Amino acid sequence: MRFNTLNDWLAWQETLHPKAIDLGLERVREVATRLGLLEPKHVVISVAGTNGKGSSVAMLEAILASAGLRVGAYTSPHLWSYNERIRIDRQPVDDAVLVASFARIDAARDEISLSYFEFGTLAALDILQRAGVDVAVLEVGLGGRLDAVNIVDAECALVTGIGIDHVEWLGPDRESIGREKAGIFRGGRPAVCSDPQPPASLREVARVCGATWYGLGEQFGYVRTGEVWDWWGPNLRLDGLPLPALLGPFQLQNAAGVVMALQALGAQLPVTVQALQAGLRAARVAGRFTVVPGPFETIFDVAHNPHAASALAAALAARPCSGRTLAVCGMLADKDAAGVAAALAEQVQCWYLGGLSGARGQSAQELAARLGLASMQRRLYPDLAAAYAAACADACAGDRIVVFGSFHTIAELLPPGL
Repeated sequence: MRFNTLNDWLAWQETLHPKAIDLGLERVREVATRLGLLEPKHVVISVAGTNGKGSSVAMLEAILASAGLRVGAYTSPHLWSYNERIRIDRQPVDDAVLVASFARIDAARDEISLSYFEFGTLAALDILQRAGVDVAVLEVGLGGRLDAVNIVDAECALVTGIGIDHVEWLGPDRESIGREKAGIFRGGRPAVCSDPQPPASLREVARVCGATWYGLGEQFGYVRTGEVWDWWGPNLRLDGLPLPALLGPFQLQNAAGVVMALQALGAQLPVTVQALQAGLRAARVAGRFTVVPGPFETIFDVAHNPHAASALAAALAARPCSGRTLAVCGMLADKDAAGVAAALAEQVQCWYLGGLSGARGQSAQELAARLGLASMQRRLYPDLAAAYAAACADACAGDRIVVFGSFHTIAELLPPGL
């Protein structure tokens, strides 16, 4: 074995491949073939999209677990611990399981170079197969067509909301990005989309490849009535479902897509209405509109692109406070900061900007210039801890603080376990 600790394996993986992101399936598929990972005995659900993937995976996990199935999941990135990326029965795997899997992958790859993400994807497939799960829910890391997760043919593909992000790899507009996301569709299998206004390219790819298209507002939909909601789909209606435990009005469209995916797989994954209700109530994802009560309310959200920022703004508007909304924000330099600021401008009264370290990080001064907040109240700090401390010191009764901008921002400021 090359290394004995998880941290040593991860540090080495970061240096192994010349590119941090190297889209393409040839190398990772060859290693998966050597490991016997391309034809899993369990059901596979792949989840792609710009925003809403993590929430949709969490709902699928919770519902399927409530149905008594052994569920595996793979997501990225993590907040506090790499182990969070691979879960069995909603619990992260331990270091020893990951180390053993990395060693198997290293031995199988021989001369083939793998990226950090490719190593992790192969580990997820390996670990979930060895665990004997009934179903694996796999979140696509970036795009779809050329993402490492796509080496596996999923029984059902779910695409969530499509926005503009990662344009250097996926294209400059929603049609281009949608076409890449639709690369996870397979002929003769369900292709579910929970974006209420999907790019036409999604339907077109489904048609060309022969997938069975299910679009929100077309083949299925939902209506909220007070504190419950009704779902309708092909030859079925479910009334009086509980609202998802995950907060924010956008979670209903995620939940509707999840229900459609499960209905499409009903013959392979039988789920009762009771399990569906229990799972909707039980699903949790840290950093997706996570509300922490206190002298003033604090909300943590990983929103880091304009599409997610618009959803965050809608969620804040649906949960009004009597005072001000103070934003604590740190963002990576390659994100559309101006678009994020524009989406949240009407909801935020004062901005507290903190610098993010790392290769893709930026200072508060650089972020301020990209946000375009010259005419708005803003305060700049060397790091996020200082920005958050200042916002907490300034907040009064009735105010709230919203922390957002990056997974790194949430990981630094949200206490683990919440």
